[in-house]
Amino acid sequence: MITRAEILAIKSLADKRGRMEQGAFVAEGEKLIGELLASPLRVRRILSTKPLWREAELISTKDMERISQLKTANNSLAVVEIPHHDLRLANPAEGVVLALDRVQNPGNLGTIIRLADWFGISDIVCSEDCADCFNPKVVQATMGAIIRVRIHYTNLVSWLDEQRSHGTAIYGTLLDGENIYEAPLSQCGVVVMGNEGQGISDEVRTRLTHGLLIPPYPAERSGSESLNVAIATAIVCSEFRRRVW
Repeated sequence: MITRAEILAIKSLADKRGRMEQGAFVAEGEKLIGELLASPLRVRRILSTKPLWREAELISTKDMERISQLKTANNSLAVVEIPHHDLRLANPAEGVVLALDRVQNPGNLGTIIRLADWFGISDIVCSEDCADCFNPKVVQATMGAIIRVRIHYTNLVSWLDEQRSHGTAIYGTLLDGENIYEAPLSQCGVVVMGNEGQGISDEVRTRLTHGLLIPPYPAERSGSESLNVAIATAIVCSEFRRRVW
């Protein structure tokens, strides 16, 4: 039996303020919850309409619909403690680190986290005005990658200044950048991806050491002005990894 107060507490996790106050986020679905239980993340509570796990509390379908943060409720929901990762783990000297400048669409952020997981990128450094990675839409879009990829929020300009002081290569996608398929790329460094509508901010742009362009095909063709940031991230990550392999 789940009480009205408990329902309200879980529903409040749909908002960032609620997540910060409780230090928790919601994850829904059998597969994701199964992965969470096998991960280092701390699962505080599991609610399910079926006896899927020993730890789960059985609730009615109606109550699941009340607490679900999806359009169509799943059969299980977990309340998970928000992990806190040391920013020093995001070390561009050891491999590629993604940096996101004001990426605000939850679907895009979730897809980028999933891409990072696919391409073996362990850390993403986000500007403080990026979407919250524990937003329910982001969590679902990651398809479990939120468990394996460390997400950090910080003053991105200051962090990039620190990386530059160490001689780190900082790449960014720009419309006037060098063709990514012809530009020299390193196995380590930072790759910055910008806002959906405005791209990389002027403040961040001045911290780049290399500008990269994903060229249209054919080059002279008049088509779309730009690529979706998640699609662009996939292309850039693929090219960096292709060079390493």
